[in-house]
Amino acid sequence: MSLGLRNGFVTLASQQVETLVQFYTRLLGQSPHSAIPGTYAEYQVPGLRLAIFQPGTSQTGEFKPLPPGAMSLCLEVEDIYGAIAHLTAIGYPPPGSLMTTSHGREIYGYDPDGNRLILHQGASEGATG
Repeated sequence: MSLGLRNGFVTLASQQVETLVQFYTRLLGQSPHSAIPGTYAEYQVPGLRLAIFQPGTSQTGEFKPLPPGAMSLCLEVEDIYGAIAHLTAIGYPPPGSLMTTSHGREIYGYDPDGNRLILHQGASEGATG
């Protein structure tokens, strides 16, 4: 027996939904695919459905903020340097330096709630610089 999965997506709970919606709208370069202002927003990007929601009052304890770095959202990009410039331009410059790993290049950034973003360019993508 299996779950019979059809799809999946990542959801981020936040007490500052509008701040996150503004951040991800600028980061992803698109408005939410669907939204309920102040409560919910959903983005559709290649390979990912990302939703942001504000937990109800009865769920607040269930969605306590995680320590920084406890959640990572990895986004594969075509141009790591362009992605770094974009993150910087929207006011969230990566605090560390670019890392070269066995699988490519990556850098960490953070959204307004402290969720870690891993911007990654694969080694086969011809990362230069």
